[in-house]
Amino acid sequence: MLTLKDIRQYISGLEIAADCNVYIGKLDNKKQKSIGVYNRKTDGPVQIALGGLGRTSYGTRPISLLVHWNKSVSETEEAAYELYEKLLNESSLMIGDTEVRFLILQVPQPVDVGTDDDGVYEYVIWLDFIYQRK
Repeated sequence: MLTLKDIRQYISGLEIAADCNVYIGKLDNKKQKSIGVYNRKTDGPVQIALGGLGRTSYGTRPISLLVHWNKSVSETEEAAYELYEKLLNESSLMIGDTEVRFLILQVPQPVDVGTDDDGVYEYVIWLDFIYQRK
């Protein structure tokens, strides 16, 4: 299984934001220059191979990354694109003890979502982790 905690650790290891500024779940009073890792809601049927779950070799983990940076739109955009490019150029990936077969970026570029209530610019990246089931 690919957990949110494992994905958070992977994103932290990309060294865009300090480890203490990469978080999962809700964080009140978000620090600037932080990245949030969230589950992403999806719809549609469960994909199970013929023969049942025991014959299904992979799972999908839909994730939303929130780049919550600072009050400079250009610095925030730069951080979001740096993260996006690192994800786009990933060639081989193990997260914890789980092999990730594919990263499917669900947006063609980081999406500008404006500012929060404090005027901090934010970008969102949606992606799917396609991982080997055990």
